[in-house]
Amino acid sequence: MTAVAAPSVASLVQSVDWLAIAPPTIAAVVALVVLVADLFLGERRKALLGWVSVAGLAAAALALLPLLDGDRSTFCLKTLKGEQTACSYTADHFTLVIQFLVLAGALLTALLSVTGIEDAKNTPRALPEGEFWFLLLSSAAGAALLPASRDLATLVVALEVASLPAFALVGIKRDDRRSSEAALKFFLSSVTATAVTLLGVSFVYATTGTLHLTRIATALTHVDGQFHTLAQAGVVLTLVGFAFKTAAAPFHFWVPDTYVGAPLPVAAYLSVIGKAVGFSGIILVTVVAFPSYADVWGPALAALAALTMTVGNVAALRQQATRAYSAVRLLAWSSVGQAGYLLVPIAAAAYSKDADKAIGSTVAYALMYAAVNLGAFAVAALVARTKPLNRISDYRGLYRSRPLAALVLGFFLLCLAGLPPGIIGLFAKVTVFSAAVDAGLGWLAVVMAVNVVIALYYYLQWTATLFRSAEGEQAVQRIPGPLTAAIGLTAVIGVALSGAPQMVLRFASTGLF
Repeated sequence: MTAVAAPSVASLVQSVDWLAIAPPTIAAVVALVVLVADLFLGERRKALLGWVSVAGLAAAALALLPLLDGDRSTFCLKTLKGEQTACSYTADHFTLVIQFLVLAGALLTALLSVTGIEDAKNTPRALPEGEFWFLLLSSAAGAALLPASRDLATLVVALEVASLPAFALVGIKRDDRRSSEAALKFFLSSVTATAVTLLGVSFVYATTGTLHLTRIATALTHVDGQFHTLAQAGVVLTLVGFAFKTAAAPFHFWVPDTYVGAPLPVAAYLSVIGKAVGFSGIILVTVVAFPSYADVWGPALAALAALTMTVGNVAALRQQATRAYSAVRLLAWSSVGQAGYLLVPIAAAAYSKDADKAIGSTVAYALMYAAVNLGAFAVAALVARTKPLNRISDYRGLYRSRPLAALVLGFFLLCLAGLPPGIIGLFAKVTVFSAAVDAGLGWLAVVMAVNVVIALYYYLQWTATLFRSAEGEQAVQRIPGPLTAAIGLTAVIGVALSGAPQMVLRFASTGLF
């Protein structure tokens, strides 16, 4: 018995590749450091926690550089001979691109938050600094873990690690009924979606006997006929939780109230990093785990894409410029519409012979969207310092009081609309449109074209408002350094990408899996 057991026990020993898991690990460790340091720092020195968090996220992003040499995997199952058969964590090109998006986006969010927390000090709206930075870093660690996950258990755990701190961040404004209501709505709807996803995972496990994505892909090709319906249900239900994170209709209803109730940097974080989490999860479970069931998830995602972009753009079109928080609400509904565009290439992957190219279109669009949407939220944070109701009408005359901020916001809005000089936005939309046409989804390309025209109206209307004559004197304050850095960085990235848009597609689609 001993001779037989020894090799089996030896095969369970894991050798962890610490370099491969460094990016999410650094974010998690810095989160713990910040939480403990908060106990010992006085009120005057707690501003240091923000800069420690910024440094930690920068270090986590830099930890991606040594991983560019080649794919690395860890937490793998091995045969008795020591050969790897399936891994739970893989740092391939797809992982690195999404981790870069997540960590860079979290870094820009942290810069916005430094200013937001400082402005709220000594007011009834003051935020608990230690808790805020711990929650932000913890959520970023989970979001960075998810694209590297290669089994359903790790995927669900990463999804919840990214989500649970986000619930608390949304409701972190004490004694604010709007914030508490937003957090509760976000929490309840997310928990429901997660429960449905777990039911789907259990169905998939019941039909395949494994949780590893590559093994699921193999097992689903020869599912017993009596379990075929169960497997189909598992595929659809597994997608629900990730569709919720992307704010795909009909799982989008939490978005506007959550964005309005959350601190503005948290709304920016959810609009970009939350979507990155959802889309990377959908890509992994569809293209990697369920390719043999493309006839199930392909039409479902195509319908979701059409519904999502239509609901988002029509709702954004109806926003009234003088309504309180209308600027944030428009960005919220715009993000729903953008989620529809992002779903198009994933749906196209079900019909395309080159799934990598189709998925590359989604990743390229996500990189563009992350840069310009965070930039738009950064300018919104600037305006909110003097006009906290953040109405679209509050942006009237911004060019006269802050010409650079107005020009930058106008550029971001044109990128989202897909108009010059926002070349990167136009290029990204053409890439997504081409993915639909190449896959034979002509009807979806038509729906997208109609929605792009609808979106032009509200983006151009907001852009025109920036250059109209202001009513009354405009209050001008000094722009804090962190907020200036966030606006400047997103502007530089947007302009640079517009100068070489093909570089984004090449970076996003080369050897994803």
